[in-house]
Amino acid sequence: MQVRWIPEQSAYANSYIYGTVLIDAGVLPMAIRQYKDEINTIILTHCHFDHTARVKEIAHMCKAKVAIHKNDARGLVDDSLSLSMHFGARSPGIVPDILIGEGDIIGDLKVLHTPGHTPGSICLFSEQDLVLFSGDTVFSDGCFGRYDFPGGSRNELARSLDRLSLLDVGGLYPGHGEPVEQGGIRHIIAAQELIKSGYG
Repeated sequence: MQVRWIPEQSAYANSYIYGTVLIDAGVLPMAIRQYKDEINTIILTHCHFDHTARVKEIAHMCKAKVAIHKNDARGLVDDSLSLSMHFGARSPGIVPDILIGEGDIIGDLKVLHTPGHTPGSICLFSEQDLVLFSGDTVFSDGCFGRYDFPGGSRNELARSLDRLSLLDVGGLYPGHGEPVEQGGIRHIIAAQELIKSGYG
């Protein structure tokens, strides 16, 4: 299945469309408008404002349901958890339609709970296409997300990277930076080794 990449804008995160699912919603609604009739679910990889800023408007435009891990749902209404004050803004102020957890399937994507960046950070994996949407857990430059924000944990992030390193990942589609369409597992293993080295 084709992955459509909507590149990050300024400090706001990448979004992706995979089948009928939009992953993350920090981009301007006009960047999504041409796909609005295809999208029925918005999955947020975590609650930080750069990934959720426009979720209310985009959900309304697409008539889509909003899904987030239960451990991060409060961040959609809590400015301190969403970090919205860093953007001079307020949290989206919405209640999700779907609370997701480990192993849930939405469309062709399996939810992997990968805490560390936030308590409810998730990655989404397609076992059919071997693509991983990694949010801010791991990036395609071999780095990993910050763990010094509220609810972050270096130890949990290291465990999450250990888990991801066992997957057969071809395409890696991170929350920031450019995605890679092949060899994504190499970037995950590099991040796994980096965090074990004591970096960061």
